[in-house]
Amino acid sequence: MKKMTIVAAILGLAISGSALAVGGGFSGPSATQTDTTTGQVVGGFNGPSATINPTTVEAAKQLADDSRVTLTGYIVQHLRGENYLFKDDTGTINIEIDHKRWRGLTVTPEDKVQIYGEVDKDRDSTEIDVKSIIKVAP
Repeated sequence: MKKMTIVAAILGLAISGSALAVGGGFSGPSATQTDTTTGQVVGGFNGPSATINPTTVEAAKQLADDSRVTLTGYIVQHLRGENYLFKDDTGTINIEIDHKRWRGLTVTPEDKVQIYGEVDKDRDSTEIDVKSIIKVAP
């Protein structure tokens, strides 16, 4: 009976821990959340971040499908729907940003951003499926 209680307790901790991981406040590589009207930090993690394959547009175009990338540059044009043109010092690439990924963030072509996403290769094109986007301090 004692063993069953211990197993149940361990299982309960494992389940509650996974629920925290799924529903917790840290949402990927973005470090802090900023109020877009006041510009003040309103929460999030403040410390060192691990990057996922920091790269350039030129290098991203050579990576395999579903490779994770981190790109820093500028969104220079809205193409259609959720599709945009992203530019860094090495070139341009189409990116797709689902509406939910913006999280209230507003950027202009003059705002430097960092995007985290996955390479999406089709037969004759390569784009980045953006999972997270943040503004980078000038």
